[in-house]
Amino acid sequence: MKRIALFLLLAILVLPSCSSPATQNANSGQPKNAGVVEVTNWGEYIDESIFADFEKETGIKVNYTTYSTNEELYSKLKSGGAVYDVVFPSDYMVSRMIAENMLEPLDMGKIPNFSLVEPNFQNPVYDPQHQYSVPYMWGTVGLIYNSTMVQEPVDSWSVLFDPQYSGKILMFDNPRDAFGIAMRIKGYDYNTTDENQIRDAFSLLQQQKPLVQAYVMDQIFDKLTSNEAAIGPYYAGDAITMMADNPDLRYVLPKEGSNLFVDTMCVPKGAPHKDQAETFINFMLSNAIMLRNADVTGYSIPTVAVDQLDSETRSNPIAYPPADVLAKCGIFTDLPAETRSLYDDLWMQLKK
Repeated sequence: MKRIALFLLLAILVLPSCSSPATQNANSGQPKNAGVVEVTNWGEYIDESIFADFEKETGIKVNYTTYSTNEELYSKLKSGGAVYDVVFPSDYMVSRMIAENMLEPLDMGKIPNFSLVEPNFQNPVYDPQHQYSVPYMWGTVGLIYNSTMVQEPVDSWSVLFDPQYSGKILMFDNPRDAFGIAMRIKGYDYNTTDENQIRDAFSLLQQQKPLVQAYVMDQIFDKLTSNEAAIGPYYAGDAITMMADNPDLRYVLPKEGSNLFVDTMCVPKGAPHKDQAETFINFMLSNAIMLRNADVTGYSIPTVAVDQLDSETRSNPIAYPPADVLAKCGIFTDLPAETRSLYDDLWMQLKK
């Protein structure tokens, strides 16, 4: 029921917001701190020009790096080999990190711009009291295809398993998204713990493997925009970016349904610059910065800044799908340790 409620609340975003708390300056009420903040984020997921503005306003220098998947971020934090102050995990990974005591509680008194977050995105199932996370962007997963190379109607995940596109198919290079697609085709729940269902989805991925040109994450940008591949699954915001670079590209949410995700901003346990991290998070939630990041990334806004988008962007069904489309989507939740271990083992077998 909680997942259904989230869908319905997200669907409200296609309508004008009923609430509009007063916007605040990017760093309203924050001290002119000095020092650094170590930030790591998904690739292609921020307007890096904002760092200079942040440093000018606060005196805090941003050291910025990227990662490719939630699992890569988790491994970096778990190993202790890298130290960060702000990270951007997705919903299900937030749950896992909370359970494993990997995140610092946030001092919301230092993040006044949290008041700009839409009610629909407050108190989510993965962090019910927003003790450890605030939303950054949200979106869906769908199919991106080249209309000059795939001319038949595309409305199903099954096209990724069609032999006629052998050698032109891209696939996610992370187990949760890849298995999620196979689960949808098989009609299973994204968050199933049934070993037989998981192994059945794995068999489908094994059948697909000879058809796959490459397992990719951010590499999909170059491969699709340069016509090196014909089709692949990826995130809606990135689809918008790629379509701007290559007008032959199209995006569709398959009829079987898709994943709806929320990416967040968190502070890892033991972060050396927690005050600076919370100052950075507050800056990121301001209307002006939220709009700049959305413009560069193509992703969807979880704050009242959404009402300041131009009408063309606001009505784009890729970024802001209608309620009936969202109702077909599901969210990933954290899985039991034994299920995660099974995923990892099967993924290693697939990638051999």
